[in-house]
Amino acid sequence: MTGPQQSNDDIVRIAAVADIHLGADSAGSLRPALARLPEEADVLLVGGDLTRHGTLDEARVVATELADLGVPVIAVLGNHDHHSDAQDEITALLCEHGIRVLEGECTTVPVGTHTLGVAGTKGFGGGFAGKCASVFGERIMREFASYTVDLADALHVALCRLDTDVKVALTHYSPCGDTLHGEPPEIYPFLGSYLLGEAIDTCGADLAIHGHAHAGYERGTTPGGVRVRNVAQPVIRAAYTVYDLPIPVAANGSGDVEVGVAEGSRTW
Repeated sequence: MTGPQQSNDDIVRIAAVADIHLGADSAGSLRPALARLPEEADVLLVGGDLTRHGTLDEARVVATELADLGVPVIAVLGNHDHHSDAQDEITALLCEHGIRVLEGECTTVPVGTHTLGVAGTKGFGGGFAGKCASVFGERIMREFASYTVDLADALHVALCRLDTDVKVALTHYSPCGDTLHGEPPEIYPFLGSYLLGEAIDTCGADLAIHGHAHAGYERGTTPGGVRVRNVAQPVIRAAYTVYDLPIPVAANGSGDVEVGVAEGSRTW
């Protein structure tokens, strides 16, 4: 990072994890590892697949594990959370426990004298530029590709609504191919979409967080240069990882800014 050195008051500490896959028998398995969150982070972002099969019994366990942690908890749902077609009920249950669930929406969190904006969507598949599905052909293919378009458009709108010191995009599916390395290339179209990356690049973000790719790679960037982090629990191998985002400051008096990302993990 260039420009004036920043103090701890000028850093937003983001704890993040995805793919925790809690079952009805998982009560008490995660919460002890989250006990130090208020000391280490300002917010917890959860990038989907909170449950194993998307049942309300599993969601009740998730709600108990993530409620009242001492920091705001913001989440998106994942494909597992949709499996039992109870995603609306799961969202309502989590919200009742103080967990903010985003789907094409944004929220602002005060951090000291600064603000953190988070825009989120589950996202969907479709693939990446040059190797992607298109809204053409059979009705079921058009529906598949259109679903991704709709969710990416919603992320675009949500990100553009944010007027905060730091902006983060939170999805379950990946916005870039970089963080999928380690997964079989044949399933990339089912792990993310370049349209999510386009939405992030168009509106701008300081960091993009996702999960879903259990065998993928932690670090990547969108085509526009936004840092992307795959925080699927099997990838980070921890209860959560922490990203320190400096508040953007003028680098040379011209209004240009540069944002760094310092990273550290907390073992489970």
